[in-house]
Amino acid sequence: MHNPSPGTSTGTGAGTPTGTGSTHSRPGRPRSAAADTAILAATRDALVELGWSKLTMGDVSARAGVAKTTLYRRWAGKNELVVDAVAELFDALELPDRGSLEADIEYVVLQFAQLLRRPEARTALMAVVAESTRDEALRDRIRSAIVDRQKRLVVLGRERAQVRGELPYEEDESLAARTTDLIFDVIAGTVVHRALVSSEPVDEVWVATFTALLMHGLLGDSRA
Repeated sequence: MHNPSPGTSTGTGAGTPTGTGSTHSRPGRPRSAAADTAILAATRDALVELGWSKLTMGDVSARAGVAKTTLYRRWAGKNELVVDAVAELFDALELPDRGSLEADIEYVVLQFAQLLRRPEARTALMAVVAESTRDEALRDRIRSAIVDRQKRLVVLGRERAQVRGELPYEEDESLAARTTDLIFDVIAGTVVHRALVSSEPVDEVWVATFTALLMHGLLGDSRA
């Protein structure tokens, strides 16, 4: 098993900001991807230093070197901006074909754990999750901008495994969607709890054990 290299773009991850924070397209100068990247990076840096409660749009605009009006043309407020700053990190996750379902799972779990070790990712994710406990609109935004978008990795991994003959095809689309949701919840929930709540290492030994357990659940007795 090899450690992933998040900087290598060999999978389907979308590391370019998508601008999901913008409520509507407005006439005028086209948006700059470089400006978006700078703003989202400044948001994460400010969040690490100031925390959620003290973070303001003014802090971000000063750090990014843009006018505050530029931020409000792109994002309605702090909630939308911070969620997109987190989403940009997760959009960089990718799943190159490792040759087997087991290897694919090990790769993406290690890659996810590496992301959660970054202070800006850890702080930003925990901040938006904590704030979302009292803000339903923020919860919905987290679901659409982060959770639902990252289910692409589960869909891709299952499709490859089905082509290889490792997993059966599912005719029922609603059942397939529920299975995708469950696999995502098991992987994301376990890794987040291990890395952020328990603060335990997510190393290759742990990942191999976790993957073996997950594979048993996915394949059942068919491996015997």
